[in-house]
Amino acid sequence: MKQNLKEWLKRYLPAEILSLVATLACAGLAFHFTGNHLQAALVGTLGGNLVFFGLILGTDIYKTRKSLNSDGKTYRFPVFLRNLRALLVEFGLAEVIDSFLIRPALMYYFPILLGNFSAGIVVAKFAADITFYIPAIIGYELQKKHLAGKA
Repeated sequence: MKQNLKEWLKRYLPAEILSLVATLACAGLAFHFTGNHLQAALVGTLGGNLVFFGLILGTDIYKTRKSLNSDGKTYRFPVFLRNLRALLVEFGLAEVIDSFLIRPALMYYFPILLGNFSAGIVVAKFAADITFYIPAIIGYELQKKHLAGKA
């Protein structure tokens, strides 16, 4: 279990840190320009997701390319599709529930309830992450076990 925790932290923590920054920046800018909590929640969710998944996918592509290059092979479009498939298995269910229901709702209500926009966004992000990572880690372990090496 300790080894799994290290692996999960190595995989997710850098993306989480950058995602938090992007979430705060995007939600803050949206709220500054619109004054609307709902728009801020939606834009914050989108911005955080783009950074999180962009970094995860970019890292996966980098590792796959490096592995293929060491074997004298090239990274091609079918391999990219395999990287996308693994990402969908890992995050698909978690992301649908998270992005369309839990995270925007929490990012809408927590800033209002706490009376502090930035603190509310941070608390909402961490609360949503709890419900996000349970199915995501299950998906990650499944794709590692069943999809590794399959085109």
